[in-house]
Amino acid sequence: MYFQKDSLLSENQEKLLITAAPYGPGFVPADFSDIPRTLKEQVQKAVDCYNAGAQILHIHVREEDGKPSKRMSRFNEFLAAVRAAVPKMILQVGGSISFAPDGDTARWPNLDTRHLLTQLENVDQVTIAIGTSGMNLLDLISPEDRAGTSMGQPGSQETWENMFVEAGPNFYVEHLKRLRGNNIQPYFMLAHIHQLETVETLLREGLYMGPLNLTYVAIGGGAAGRHPSDLMEFVLRTPDGAVLTNESIMRTMHPTNAISIALGNHVRVGNEDNLYTPRKELMTTVQQIEWCAGIADQLGRDVATADEARAIYRIGTTFDSVEETLRELGMPPNRRPGQRGCPVRR
Repeated sequence: MYFQKDSLLSENQEKLLITAAPYGPGFVPADFSDIPRTLKEQVQKAVDCYNAGAQILHIHVREEDGKPSKRMSRFNEFLAAVRAAVPKMILQVGGSISFAPDGDTARWPNLDTRHLLTQLENVDQVTIAIGTSGMNLLDLISPEDRAGTSMGQPGSQETWENMFVEAGPNFYVEHLKRLRGNNIQPYFMLAHIHQLETVETLLREGLYMGPLNLTYVAIGGGAAGRHPSDLMEFVLRTPDGAVLTNESIMRTMHPTNAISIALGNHVRVGNEDNLYTPRKELMTTVQQIEWCAGIADQLGRDVATADEARAIYRIGTTFDSVEETLRELGMPPNRRPGQRGCPVRR
């Protein structure tokens, strides 16, 4: 993203988007009373997050007994209920479906199961990973931070350390086609800058033509870590017409979200990523939303309404050509045959 001399003035920044991830798929409801269990509790959590100022709901679904659900009928049941409860909220389904422990083993669904997400109803976005990478959740979650939770139980370490996300071209090219065919916007979850480079290739080759909404996933273990220079480099490399959100893990959520708010980017909060205040007191998802809204207010930055969030994300919009896509995202055009130098629009 290009920063002009007035880019840090709040009146020139996009209104803040807050994504709430309140369903804690890496934990179990017994870990924290903030994690909802039943369908009624899950819907109420969406309402609470919306009322606190979040415009986007990142969704994982549980069965009535609190175990993670992989049933598409359960997803559709929840999506219909939450759409009725908060009709303007952007509903974003997590593309991993679930990675919570089922018994003693955390299992990722196969590609066919993940493709079923493209057929869901009442959904605005489905997150998509680009490029297979490790997902060692214990890399940046210290023993102190996971103590007293299911993630800290003896014998669980090997399971969490050896998780990975499979997302090669055989997955994401087909998944992008199916999402477009069903008018669902892909939401890119990128683990590091090299995956952003792969997305640029997809854009330039016409394998994806639409708005570029994405999150910088700084959760370690194969994804980006906590070095602030890596965050800044990702920000600088993100196309000017994209909408960038920050995701971090546990207590570094707070300083990195503060940086993102100051820069004019957007934030993600919730018990999926973090359970604590900066001083390591338990902190609910609603409190995390309010914390970010408070930081924005102190900086003079407005928080978007749900209608404004839909307009910023361009929900329902697709593009019809590579050239239109690159132009709308503020990217240089593709090089013409024999053209030398840096391609620019004239």
